[in-house]
Amino acid sequence: MISEDKRKVLDLFAQGRKLYKLMQFQEAKKYFGEALKIDSKDGPSIVYWQRCDHYTQNPPPEDWDGVFVFKTK
Repeated sequence: MISEDKRKVLDLFAQGRKLYKLMQFQEAKKYFGEALKIDSKDGPSIVYWQRCDHYTQNPPPEDWDGVFVFKTK
C-alpha cells in the first residue's frame, strides 16, 4: 500500500511531467518542487527539477521530442 504522502508526490510528479513534455518548464518546476517539499529525496522529482532548471536557461529547439541529451559525463 502507498502512503498518502507518496501518493501526493506521485500526483505532483505526474502533473509536472505533463507540463515538462509541453515545454512549460517554469510551471513544471513548481510541481517538482512541491513534490520535493514532501519527500526531499524523491529521485525522479530531483532529476526533472534540475532538467527544468536547465531548460529554462537553455530552451530546447521547437521540434524537441522530450528526450534529455547529456552533454557531459
